[in-house]
Amino acid sequence: MKLSAGLAHCEVENMKKNKLQVFAWILAFLPLVLIAALYSRLPDQVPMQWQFDGNVEYRAKAHLWVIGALSPFLMLLLHITPRIDPKRRNYDKFHGSYLLFKIVLMLFILIMVGITLVESFRPGTVNVSMIVCIACGLLFTILGNMLPKFRSNWFLGIRTPWTISNEKIWLRTQRLGGRLMFASGFVIIAAAFIPNESARMAAILLSALTVGLIPAVCSWWWYRQSEEQP
Repeated sequence: MKLSAGLAHCEVENMKKNKLQVFAWILAFLPLVLIAALYSRLPDQVPMQWQFDGNVEYRAKAHLWVIGALSPFLMLLLHITPRIDPKRRNYDKFHGSYLLFKIVLMLFILIMVGITLVESFRPGTVNVSMIVCIACGLLFTILGNMLPKFRSNWFLGIRTPWTISNEKIWLRTQRLGGRLMFASGFVIIAAAFIPNESARMAAILLSALTVGLIPAVCSWWWYRQSEEQP
């Protein structure tokens, strides 16, 4: 009975994972679907880049196809990555978090494409820097929760020569990075309500620099300490 219950539980879990995988692929192709559905009605020039000073750069609407193709391309890379990673077995240890990472990333790209399409039809409808700031903040908080669950691999997480070389340092670094990223997410969200676009973008850039630099330096220091121990 216990064996049967265990097998049934595994089947349910596999079905859930398969459904989430399909959902992630649907999200990946949604930008292209939206662009295709609205393309004929879009103006010839659409907003493609928002500068720090608030100026908007317009380009030919054909550039939207490149942006729309980004999410299925990334999704394909994320699908292939576990198969080519020398540490491919570790992916089984954080499969759920890896799947959630795909979904969150696809949602983020979909929001960015949605902003571009809305602003193409009605410029000024969206406070772009505020929405992008909030979206980035939410992305940071979600990834901050996920990061400590990632196990050693060559493609995801805070990867330095020292984390790749030592499993304990990997885990310690991801925990630190996760806390910093989670806290930075709230800083970025708070910055979204500052009525200054340069300040908002600075909050994003400084947070990204903090999350990238401090754990990397700490991983080197921890590795050095471990090497000095007898």
